[in-house]
Amino acid sequence: MAEKSNDPVALWQRMIGEMEKGFNAFANQAMASPEFSKVVNQVGGVSAGAQKQLGDIMEKYLVSMNMPSRAQMVGMGERLQSMEGQLNEIKALLEQVLKNSGGSPVDLPALPRPPRTRRPPPPADGEQK
Repeated sequence: MAEKSNDPVALWQRMIGEMEKGFNAFANQAMASPEFSKVVNQVGGVSAGAQKQLGDIMEKYLVSMNMPSRAQMVGMGERLQSMEGQLNEIKALLEQVLKNSGGSPVDLPALPRPPRTRRPPPPADGEQK
């Protein structure tokens, strides 16, 4: 077996450990300074500004492509949820009226299905109609 002092793996591990200690000491010292905090805040401000600019550009692009933006889609989703809630309330009221009048939902006539608007696909070559 090799001696501890001549073992290259042990030397490598010790060297990496010393480098980590040095780096951690340097990083802790740098992060404690007010200049570091100032730089981090400036970078955060620049990043937020760039993100807002990108959002504005994307919104203009989507408007030019006649597509809804994220904010518009969120608004539509909220409106749909509101409408679904109102429909559920109306349904509950109708069921209560039917129950009080002695009728049942089965007594209601079935609504006709809307006409088909899609045509069947054309027959493949060799097939007859």
